Amino acid sequence: MTNHEHDHEHEESTVVLTDEEGNEHEFELLTILEVEEVNYAVLLPLIQPEATDVDEEIEEEAIILRIAQDEDGNDILQEIEDDAEWDRVAAEYDKLVDEEEQD
Repeated sequence: MTNHEHDHEHEESTVVLTDEEGNEHEFELLTILEVEEVNYAVLLPLIQPEATDVDEEIEEEAIILRIAQDEDGNDILQEIEDDAEWDRVAAEYDKLVDEEEQD
């Protein structure tokens, strides 16, 4: 992880991602995980209230993306395509969630 410290408990960070069709989707940055010296962003979709039925139960599912740098050194988010890498990162996230639930 970089020397820059993040205090995610006291601030709510949002990330806007654009899909292949040019549609923008807003996500809350839940945390940044470091697994085997690689950083990953855990994002939760922010659902617009008018887009859902009041009586409908919404199941929120986090997504995890690898944080990499482009040629200019800017952070970019990449999909995790390797199943073994995905399994390692998902296991770390599950462990973090379990620890938080025990507190």
